Amino acid sequence: MGAKKIGLLGVPLGFGAGKTGSELGVNAMRLSMVRGQRLADHIRGLGFEFVDHGDVQIQAPRESAEGENPKHLAEMLASSENVIRSVSEILRAGEFPVILGGDHSIAIPTFSAISSHFRENGGEVGLIWFDAHADINTPESSPSGNIHGMPLAVLLGEGDSRLVDLCGFSPKLNKKYFAHIGARDIDPGERAEIEKLGLRDHFFTMSDIDRRGMAACVADAVKIASAAPAGFAVTFDVDGIDPRFAPGSGTLVRGGATYREAHLALEMIAENGRMLSFEIVEVNPLLDQSNITVELACELILSALGKTIL
Repeated sequence: MGAKKIGLLGVPLGFGAGKTGSELGVNAMRLSMVRGQRLADHIRGLGFEFVDHGDVQIQAPRESAEGENPKHLAEMLASSENVIRSVSEILRAGEFPVILGGDHSIAIPTFSAISSHFRENGGEVGLIWFDAHADINTPESSPSGNIHGMPLAVLLGEGDSRLVDLCGFSPKLNKKYFAHIGARDIDPGERAEIEKLGLRDHFFTMSDIDRRGMAACVADAVKIASAAPAGFAVTFDVDGIDPRFAPGSGTLVRGGATYREAHLALEMIAENGRMLSFEIVEVNPLLDQSNITVELACELILSALGKTIL
């Protein structure tokens, strides 16, 4: 991580998910008091300059039509243009983007902007994806039509062409620089897509983590993603953490990473030094308990930015 100035950006988009509330996660993280300080103060305490760019304007969702797939596509396309513009401005200013979601569909425009920027300034970008789910459905395989289950497929060049072609090129992500950590709930269509694209060795599932340990899996994931010429981005879905530690998300699955495993993973990524951006998504305050997921999300951001125990 070369930049010493953090550019915080909120993307309060929640209509890509099946449950409302993740759009509220942005300000919940921004304003939450953790050990007596807000997130901005903690980031400054790590030695960074800090600027909060506010929230991207999101197109208000209309009621989706019966059978619509992907759902809310028009709103997603309109909102994506605003997201791409805002992320691109942060990168052009030489700042390190910290992006607060929102549901995981925001990874389509955020990574599109990152990939486009570095395509012109340093080459291909890798991606580490933390999630309980693969998020690699296409409209044909999706059981729900919700876009937050499709972003990885889109970035790899699969799915609706209007999303795939954002920024004027595709794919946004070269699969050889991609790594997924924490999967434990994968749809049948996603299994087929993973097999078709030859991605099994790029997925470090919870079974792999059980067998090998989080540190070994993260080390391999970082090796894959950091081989990209420009460096790599990180997108972190809080449902990758076990619901005991992060109950405030709309797609909970038992058996996820522990509190310490999540911190260890991000501490290791920070140590590598080649991360280009950090994004955290699917924090839903309406489903949280005593604000523990919101506070954990803020703590994870700080680990990703280099905070350590000593």
